[in-house]
Amino acid sequence: MAHHNFWDVHGWLFVVAMFFFPRLTLLFSSVVSGGFLWWLGWLFAPRLLVAILATTAYWETNRVLVIAAWFWALAGEGAEKGAVGKSRH
Repeated sequence: MAHHNFWDVHGWLFVVAMFFFPRLTLLFSSVVSGGFLWWLGWLFAPRLLVAILATTAYWETNRVLVIAAWFWALAGEGAEKGAVGKSRH
């Protein structure tokens, strides 16, 4: 399997779009696979989906970027869930 470098395929604008608009960016990018689990991830945990996709595609060539994606995913999902929990009380 050929390993691709993230920066050969994407640029900084893609990273910024993924950071602020993960669902829209996934939907309109060429990353869409359309499987059932992909759509569940897109609907319920788009940051985690991005981290999983980054790991499978770029772990060999861009480990720092993949680790950053996991930090972003876990921190973002936790913050989102915490904000939702506080708004209910």
